[in-house]
Amino acid sequence: MNVLRDPKKRRWLAWGSLALVFLLVNLHRLSTAVLSEQLTANFGITAAELGTLHASFFVIYAFIQIPTGVLADRYGPRYVGSIGAFVLSFGAIGFAASGGYLAAVLSRALIGFGSGVIFISTLRFCANWFRVDEFATMSGLTSGMAGVGAIFATTPLAIAVEWFGWQRTIFGLAVVGFASAVAVFSLARQSPAAAGLDPIENVPEQASVTLSETGTYIQELIGDIEQWLLSLAFFSGMGTILTVIGLWGVPYLVAVYDLDVTTASYFTLLGSIGILVGGPSVGWISDRIGRRRLPMVVGFGIFVVVLAIIPVFGSPPLAAIAVQYFLIGSCLGVTVLALPTIKERYPAEASGVATAIVNGAGFFGATILPTLMGYAVDRYRTDDVVAGSVVYTEFGYRVAFAITTGVAALAFCSTVVLYVRDRRRSDGTTA
Repeated sequence: MNVLRDPKKRRWLAWGSLALVFLLVNLHRLSTAVLSEQLTANFGITAAELGTLHASFFVIYAFIQIPTGVLADRYGPRYVGSIGAFVLSFGAIGFAASGGYLAAVLSRALIGFGSGVIFISTLRFCANWFRVDEFATMSGLTSGMAGVGAIFATTPLAIAVEWFGWQRTIFGLAVVGFASAVAVFSLARQSPAAAGLDPIENVPEQASVTLSETGTYIQELIGDIEQWLLSLAFFSGMGTILTVIGLWGVPYLVAVYDLDVTTASYFTLLGSIGILVGGPSVGWISDRIGRRRLPMVVGFGIFVVVLAIIPVFGSPPLAAIAVQYFLIGSCLGVTVLALPTIKERYPAEASGVATAIVNGAGFFGATILPTLMGYAVDRYRTDDVVAGSVVYTEFGYRVAFAITTGVAALAFCSTVVLYVRDRRRSDGTTA
């Protein structure tokens, strides 16, 4: 049978095209760590301004999550995903050509605008092409592509920047993005029926939701305490991972351990491998044991302990930092469990908007935390300037990492509340 006419094979091709775009999304959004020295020198900016430049991607990304959920529910991944891929690639061209700080901020925001539709579109595709008991696995695999993109955003990106310069490298990523947009438009469809294919066993056809129904679901979600608890967990987990691995993980090593950027990127590479490993493995385990909340409680408990290493010790051995970064990335797996958890609370036709609301919270975290950490680093900097760059202190970074540790502790508390509520609801059965 032609691979395009076999729905089980076609779904993997379509998912692969969406996943490739999501890989590019993560490469762009985590690239600031490796580019930090060039951007600081080129635009003459402070640590807080660098944090704002990094966060400009996530401001737009966060705000468009609910509209993205509505569009994904109504129009599907073919149109939403391909247009998003085109827009983010156009933004990448603008970023590479930026002649000043404001242009760079606006271009990076445009990258965030296009990127913001990809993850939810991919999850909506998975909801329509895979069984319910496969959804956490597919969510994990999709988040695992974030790990692949994150790996490319570390040492490979640093080497490419050394060879070609950062502007040419970003322009090359834009070319790949345009090709990916074509692939999504050619392969992805709302459902097997929309592709003219036979239905897949145990994957029910999902009806499109009306705007009125979407409004009702949004009102219900706003009043749902468990949505807020899951959003807090996602705010902390996603925000912290994207901030540490995507921005401050490299400058911390450069300032405190006097490493060069390429060497420092080896450590964020380990964090990216953690993302790649943690997402799929935790999702698969959760599907196999049929539990969501207990793995989240355990995972966020580990997350808090791991993040506390830098605030407590300041400059622990580099071997400890390597393990820490790997575990920080791995915690993406327990963070992403918030998405199948919220999806399972609502009807299938509302999966896009339900996951979009929780997903958006994570990127508000990635908007706020980089700048907060930047202010902390700026607050305790020295007056010395070496090779045109301000010298920052170990204590400033201890304060900055203490912020993420505190936020993670709040998220851990929220997962404990979720677990207790579920135990009470089930009268002592497993959570």
